[in-house]
Amino acid sequence: MNGQTLRKRYKEKISTYRSWKQQDHAEEYVLYPENIGSDMSLDETCLSNGDVYTILTNKAAHGGKGALAAMIRGVATDAVSSVIKKIPLRQRLKVKTVTTDLSSAMMLTVRTVFPAASLVNDRFHVQQLISEAVDQLRIRHRWEVLEAENNAIKEHRAKRKSAKTKTERELIGQWEPERMENGETMPQIMARSRHIILKHRSKWNEQQTLRAKILFGKFPDLEAAYNLFLKLVDIFNRKSTAATARLHLARWYNDVSAFGSNEFNKVLETFENHNTTIINYFDRRLTNASAESFNAKIKAFRSQFRGVGDIKFFMFRLATLYA
Repeated sequence: MNGQTLRKRYKEKISTYRSWKQQDHAEEYVLYPENIGSDMSLDETCLSNGDVYTILTNKAAHGGKGALAAMIRGVATDAVSSVIKKIPLRQRLKVKTVTTDLSSAMMLTVRTVFPAASLVNDRFHVQQLISEAVDQLRIRHRWEVLEAENNAIKEHRAKRKSAKTKTERELIGQWEPERMENGETMPQIMARSRHIILKHRSKWNEQQTLRAKILFGKFPDLEAAYNLFLKLVDIFNRKSTAATARLHLARWYNDVSAFGSNEFNKVLETFENHNTTIINYFDRRLTNASAESFNAKIKAFRSQFRGVGDIKFFMFRLATLYA
């Protein structure tokens, strides 16, 4: 008996799929009101057919049985809210906190369906926003380095072409890029520095530390931008009150404003628009890590079956494990 036959037998004979009460609407949503708790997370995932689903999970379940409260097709506030509102208001009012990423649609959904909940923006998404801004600055400098190299190659070719004798051309020689102290060319350093920019310097190895020294020596503004990222991480890591954190973030915001790089405009706008929900993190230091972990489990479950051919049955399997 092959795997496909076994799966079909499990679906039709062994499992309770055919008597599953949510089968009719499972492709659009599954809903488990009994899994609503005081601390929830809202996230999204993409199935193999390209459809995006919004996932509501209960932090108290730690990604196990009882974690899945709802999984709804789409991310639009109206579509997601209409399903979650099927849960009685009295039960939804028990939700005290909901963590999300920086999606405006998700935040509006939370405010619509959980009116008594404190909305918390995940700190790691906030940190990712500024690390990506630093990386954009690296990319800008990378293009500058590549342009300078291309111009140097053109000048070298023109010099060889203008040589009047073979001896002159031999003296000019073939063009060779400048090697830095670690043996890499500057374009190589710019390309390989992405992993340096996107993580804390405490996690750099010896090779990355030397590469960063060369990179920051060439572009001091990139080091200054990276230090702004580290300063934000440090603020989030401190065991401070929300009031103290607000003061630290205000000073950090002023430093970013003074830095004056276009790459950081979106960062500044985000802090202006979501200042309160970012600071809410410091009340209980809640993150969206449990939701991200649950999302990873869905992806692993999906890859185990080489995609999602039957969405309804896939949702049934998820619900059996996590609802």
